[in-house]
Amino acid sequence: MDLNLSAQSYFKRMFQEVPDLKVLLLERETTRIVSSSITQSNLLEHQIYLTVLVENQREKLRHLKCIAFLRPTTQTLRFLCEELRDPKYSEYHLYFSNILSKSFLERLAESDDFEVVKSVQEIFLDYLVVNNDLASLNVPHIIDNTPDSWLDSSLERTQQGLISLLLSLKKKPLIRYDVNSFLSLKLAEEIGYVTQNETQLFNFRKSDTPTILLILDRKNDPITPLLTQWTYQAMVHELFGINNGRVSFQNTSVPGETTEIVLNPTLDPFYNETRFDNFGKLGVKIKEYVSHLQTKSMKKANEIESIADMKQFLETYPEYRRLSGNVNKHVSLVSEISLKVQQENLLEIGEVEQSMVCNEAEAINFSYIQRLISSSISENTKLRLASLYALRFEKIDPAKVASLQGLLLANGVSPIKAAIIPTLLHLSGAGARQGDIFPPSNIFSRARSGFKGLRGVENVYIQHNPFLKTIVEDLIQGKLKESTHPYYDVDVPAHNAHEKPQDIIIMMVGGATYEEARFISEINATHPGIRVVLAGTTIHNSSSYIDDIIYMASRIK
Repeated sequence: MDLNLSAQSYFKRMFQEVPDLKVLLLERETTRIVSSSITQSNLLEHQIYLTVLVENQREKLRHLKCIAFLRPTTQTLRFLCEELRDPKYSEYHLYFSNILSKSFLERLAESDDFEVVKSVQEIFLDYLVVNNDLASLNVPHIIDNTPDSWLDSSLERTQQGLISLLLSLKKKPLIRYDVNSFLSLKLAEEIGYVTQNETQLFNFRKSDTPTILLILDRKNDPITPLLTQWTYQAMVHELFGINNGRVSFQNTSVPGETTEIVLNPTLDPFYNETRFDNFGKLGVKIKEYVSHLQTKSMKKANEIESIADMKQFLETYPEYRRLSGNVNKHVSLVSEISLKVQQENLLEIGEVEQSMVCNEAEAINFSYIQRLISSSISENTKLRLASLYALRFEKIDPAKVASLQGLLLANGVSPIKAAIIPTLLHLSGAGARQGDIFPPSNIFSRARSGFKGLRGVENVYIQHNPFLKTIVEDLIQGKLKESTHPYYDVDVPAHNAHEKPQDIIIMMVGGATYEEARFISEINATHPGIRVVLAGTTIHNSSSYIDDIIYMASRIK
């Protein structure tokens, strides 16, 4: 279940089925999908001369063929019908990212007056490939006017993306969902309806153990997206944001200049190797990477003694330049991360956060939290500290939790942002969640904390495990309770209910995180025979998660 391989096979098929020079016709969503998987040089290798948007005005190039990769939406259909009534290219090969309805095809046929459409196909790639086991649907907000109701547009997009994901992986799964989440149940109903009615599409060979689609709600773990991150990929997203594989940051070595780089684990071996490394280990790897480049540079300079040596040098020079550019890219990025860590006092903040969520409640000093919120750290960091404290102490010390909003206002946080504390507790507080995301205050938890401390200082910053880890480990061992995660619309025999699945697809309603993605990657690497894919309506960092809470506060009546 490799999402990148699946995407590459679709694109390879698309591009090879249409020979000669061609144009790639996209819309905004499919542009993101293509750019997350394919480089410009890959497109040129397949004789794609031009990439254009279907909604834009264009000149006629009747000597070129057109490959159109589009989502089958009402808006896309309107643009495409206008295109076919006045064709710009000699022929059109239409590829749609999801299931086509009969009425959609009829409208297309009615518009094809010049008979330029040569083929129409469904290819199931209606999601962004982030890692080989991580997908995003790029849906930032999902809740309507109550915590239990979907935005219609978000539900439709999530259902379409998830159906596409199942079809691309050739899976017809059993569905399980968070019992305390109407959002998860509603999505389970939508997916169940499509899989039962599209019998031809979901007619896959049955495996010995059925695939499980596990639909989870972000509200059951509000902690993970609020924490400071300490592994490479997660840190970059937290501090700068990874948008469709691209990262923009102000380069302090060139004042006033914004640097944009591409981070794609498929195309960048160093990034692929280090994306889950913690900050300390990353520094060592960067140093080794720079040393490798220096060694290669000196070796090349010393070896040029003849015409043959010069020829060999020129042949390998492009590879050397790529390596040099990649080293420079990562050195610049890690330098900016280091600067942010110092400026934001993130080492101290990170230690406090981990203490709040991993240690006993008695170990947390409220006056220390007050001092940090009153310091010169950023508004976002103040909000994160206050939110974590509120989630941890809402039942233990409600008076102090109630004072957090005033404390934030007194220290420069805007009223709209300070108001997220009550909204967060309403949506994801102890009364709304299921499962225990904090360690219990008893003798056994004290023993566990003691053992944790023996593992080295670096674990101070990466003690926390996402709640997803507990759920997936229980599922893999056949111990996930039906009382908390029931099956949807299927009676599973008692002897099968505790069967250990081999293929698991997890859908995180409300957004996944890179910390959870790291855990899923570890499961895939350390459990032979187990294959897990994680998808999220979006990929959160703390800023996007706080923005989502603010959005929900404005919607909920």
